[in-house]
Amino acid sequence: MALAFPRPLAVMTVAALVLAGCSSGKKAADPNAPVTITWWTGQAEDAEKLLEALAADYQKAHPNVTIKVSAGAPTTDELLTKLSAAFVSGTHPDISYAYGSWATQLAQSGRTQDISSEVADPKLGWQEFPAAARATATVDGKVIGLPAVVDNLGIIYNKKLFDQAKLAYPTDDWTWDDFRAAAKKLTNHATNVYGTAYPVSGSENTTWMLWPLLWQHGGAILSKDSKTPQFNSDAGVQALTFLRDMAVTDKSMYLDQTDEKFGPLFLDGRVGMLITGPWQMYDIKQRKLDYGVAFLPGVNGDHQTISGPDLWTLYDHDDPNRAKAARDFVIWLTGKDTDGRNSLVNGNLPLRDSEKTTQAYQKFVKDFPGAQKFVENLANAKQPRPTVPGYVELSQYVGDAVSQVLQGAADPKAALDTAAKKSTEALAQ
Repeated sequence: MALAFPRPLAVMTVAALVLAGCSSGKKAADPNAPVTITWWTGQAEDAEKLLEALAADYQKAHPNVTIKVSAGAPTTDELLTKLSAAFVSGTHPDISYAYGSWATQLAQSGRTQDISSEVADPKLGWQEFPAAARATATVDGKVIGLPAVVDNLGIIYNKKLFDQAKLAYPTDDWTWDDFRAAAKKLTNHATNVYGTAYPVSGSENTTWMLWPLLWQHGGAILSKDSKTPQFNSDAGVQALTFLRDMAVTDKSMYLDQTDEKFGPLFLDGRVGMLITGPWQMYDIKQRKLDYGVAFLPGVNGDHQTISGPDLWTLYDHDDPNRAKAARDFVIWLTGKDTDGRNSLVNGNLPLRDSEKTTQAYQKFVKDFPGAQKFVENLANAKQPRPTVPGYVELSQYVGDAVSQVLQGAADPKAALDTAAKKSTEALAQ
């Protein structure tokens, strides 16, 4: 599933935060009491039906639990706005899907549970989740949910277009210069074919694709104390300048204003390579496209990528029975066997290392060529995105800067400096 980045949550008033109070989810609960919980899945039709079936199976095994399942909003992107309104009215769900980039905002609402004691229990298998996913679910030392999706960025390429251009397929050892050279050769403006693509909507899709290049050049998003932006360093300027050169000088990069077009264009054979993740494989499989997967290109042998884990976030209603029922269900949902019936059939990566021993995993890597490469690429996801107050605004400022630069409307250094100045103010608040 491609990540998108909506506008920030409406700011909760101090009074609202006080009313939200501390979580009551750890009060004594009656495990046999009849309880109804609400689950906003944030999923489209096919995935929604699958999750509804899983909820039905859980209710059969736990007859005292009723789960009201719905998407929660017309699109995943709109879920954040609806959650914000629900926090104010107290009508928020017990469980919701959430992009990892929302984690800090959701935690600041005062409505999330803290399941730190649950994940400390070895039986839950917390260490089986990738490090980036664990870091994303943890805000200010509190764990607000469990991973719903784990992923990373690599290259998916169209073999037919490479063959037509008489180009060797990408390898895990590629440099960015290799990537740029291939994109130029693949591009044919007469037939509207581009070597690669980049979303320039200014959303988190725009921003997070810059971070691996920043890291590979030795840069950092923030200072070690997380108070000062550092993405406008020489490393950041080098990273953004490289992308600008592909977009403006080479014109080998399709610039997607909407975040919605570059995937379908790849499926139509109009884009040779995508910097994307495993969520793309489901649609590619449906189209029966001949494709391959490789790690991101690297700088001096550094092929760092980025992981954008999403969460099943847990919320509190001052009702210990509801809180525990929600926790128990999400623990079951993210278990090794259940996840094999959910993530793997949708082309998503396994949530847990232990799933690699299951038959479901063996079927997964067979059904989705290249899936094993994305699993291996998790080892290259060495740094998580910051989960600090102010990252939402920082991401928007960086996204706007990248968008302007790739469209030839701004200088990389000047644009990043402006974004850093604005981000400093956001972090200070």
